[in-house]
Amino acid sequence: MDDVAIVYEPFADADTQRFITDGVDMFNVAATGMPEYAPVNVVIRGPRGDIRGGVLGFVWRGWLQVTALWVSSSLRGQGFGARLLAMAEDEAVRQGAAGAALETYSFQARGFYEKQGYGVRGAIEGYPPGHTKYFLSKSLG
Repeated sequence: MDDVAIVYEPFADADTQRFITDGVDMFNVAATGMPEYAPVNVVIRGPRGDIRGGVLGFVWRGWLQVTALWVSSSLRGQGFGARLLAMAEDEAVRQGAAGAALETYSFQARGFYEKQGYGVRGAIEGYPPGHTKYFLSKSLG
């Protein structure tokens, strides 16, 4: 057996995080026999190329998984979040997705996602303490 060490790395660099995530993704593809995977990312950029917001996700086997959506405070309330999400959903549909899923917290954007047609499918109360984590999805058909 190789000499290995288990090391606590609270701030693992992006390459390390990507390597581990890719390992999970490849395991999932091998276990399911479903290799259809594509990133779906849409970014808001300012006049100098600075990032003002964006949505990150991926399509895997007919589903868009939204992993993050953020809009800078200076742009909130102007429809940018809805436009980001719509663009990601449109791209997912072009890639064959029939549904979309995401997670949010009670202190984040549940109402926003419900206005975009998402429905709550599950919740964990007290996660984190005093709040709730929600699991939402919607049909893209």
